[in-house]
Amino acid sequence: MEENATASEKPIRQSASLCAGEQKYVNERKQVVLQALNSLKINCSADSVPHIAMLASGGGQRAAVGLVGSLYQMEKEGLLDTLLYVGGVSGSTWSMASLYSDPEWRSNIEGAVSRLSGPGVELEQALQWLGERAKEEHFSLTDVWGVLTSAGIMKQMDLRRLSDEASRNATNPYPIYCAIEKRCFSDGPVEGKWFEVSPHEAGFTELGLFVETSLLGSEFQSGELLEEKPEMDMVKLQGVLGCALAYEETIREFIPPWLNVPGYMDDSTQEYLRVYNALDKLIALTRSTVKDPISLSDFEKLQKMLKDRVNDNKSALLEFKTPEERKSIFQQWSKELLVAVDTWSQNLENGTFKTHVSLLTKQIIPLIIKWEWGTTNNFLYQYQDSSVPTCLRSEQRFHLVDAGLLINVAYPSFLGNKRDIDLIIAPEYSAGDMFETLTLARDYAADVKKPFPEIDDKILEERDWPKDCYVFEGKEKEPTIIFMPLFNRQNCKDAEEFKAKMEEFSTFQRPFSQEKIDFVLATAKANMKNNRETVIREINKAALRRQNKRSLALPFVLQSDCPMNESTCFPLPRCA
Repeated sequence: MEENATASEKPIRQSASLCAGEQKYVNERKQVVLQALNSLKINCSADSVPHIAMLASGGGQRAAVGLVGSLYQMEKEGLLDTLLYVGGVSGSTWSMASLYSDPEWRSNIEGAVSRLSGPGVELEQALQWLGERAKEEHFSLTDVWGVLTSAGIMKQMDLRRLSDEASRNATNPYPIYCAIEKRCFSDGPVEGKWFEVSPHEAGFTELGLFVETSLLGSEFQSGELLEEKPEMDMVKLQGVLGCALAYEETIREFIPPWLNVPGYMDDSTQEYLRVYNALDKLIALTRSTVKDPISLSDFEKLQKMLKDRVNDNKSALLEFKTPEERKSIFQQWSKELLVAVDTWSQNLENGTFKTHVSLLTKQIIPLIIKWEWGTTNNFLYQYQDSSVPTCLRSEQRFHLVDAGLLINVAYPSFLGNKRDIDLIIAPEYSAGDMFETLTLARDYAADVKKPFPEIDDKILEERDWPKDCYVFEGKEKEPTIIFMPLFNRQNCKDAEEFKAKMEEFSTFQRPFSQEKIDFVLATAKANMKNNRETVIREINKAALRRQNKRSLALPFVLQSDCPMNESTCFPLPRCA
């Protein structure tokens, strides 16, 4: 008993099971799920409530808006309260953060819908937040990205902390937000990549190493808490979770034709385009916080000027240059882009707008040069355990970035015994290969030896014009997955229209117009409404599977012997 008490006091928890706070919430949430199942005429007892998770893909604003539409329709169809969990990555975490800012969002989802079309946040308010963050040790582009996506896309400055939700009742599904560690993602083992954050804990999914969410960002060494730091707010967390721009490969979203030729795309070229793309995206987001026509026109002139510079064919200047000379030339061009922005801001007409823009450029330009994202104190610094990879143990800080760079759906957090999921409802808002999230998750599951349902390769041939709903059925320990592409054969007449819709609503573009917001909302709602019967059928199957699991478990452990709530008892090997 003394050993257990000592272990419980350690700031870092090492375990493959749920923490006490999440377990308590899930147990309470199951009572809500049970009532919802009964209202759907699904026969289910208190000890066989299926574990159902809604895992929304990333996809920028398309995903953020789409998830709100999907959940809205689930509520209208009586399906929302069947969910035990909601998990998100990238853009879907933006809407999760917005939804959960309301402790009763499940009964007030219209509020989340109306917020998407609201007046937004003034640039002055965003700059005030940014000014406070600039005083902090780990100020980075993540802060800039977080405040501009919050203000410009979600139209809300959510200053609460995620750990504030730890004391809430189980009115809403339990939220899991996902990221990856950048260094391990680039050059480390799979166990060090996936990172999850909940109201109770934050940590590495496969390593089973967690700290309380309120301690994420505090200073640790050798497993001991050295100094407690303030927890990041939801504005910054949105920047961490949705910053695909932090990864250099995203510069391929725009490559001018004169550089898009064999032999030209080296490291120097990519660094130059990285600077341009960062400026372009941040300017577009800043524009969305401004209403004045003259100011909007000034931003438009700036974007055009930068694009004209990058599109200007300078290939002749690169001919017969050594790699070192090319690097020097591209570095000079990068500086010229930044100087152009600074000069533009100084030449604006005197007034409030110029003051705000000057402050913003002074903060952003040094960060773009530094190119640092998601810097956070590393709670595994010098942690004495051989399971912790060197890429984590050796560094005082790690860098948390967009999980969509690895897998654009939060599958890793919901595979295996820990959350023991029976059914995953997966609305797919991703760009690119429509089935890539599934195949990547399948490969990931194989790497970490966790069950995943079989995917028929013939289905993958439908990627260019997918159906509106697929069911990948779990046989034993695998969860069943209901996979629902946003654009599909029901709303696109052929592959050409599907491709056109994907391009029209691409991930990296300026914030959506009201017309685009309404269209994505309506499309997501229609997908869920059209597939209601499929969802109910699979929920019913999940309840039967859970009941069968329970029946098989009973010979191994008596209820009175199980230390957990009876509705979550497992066979003895899991419960011991």
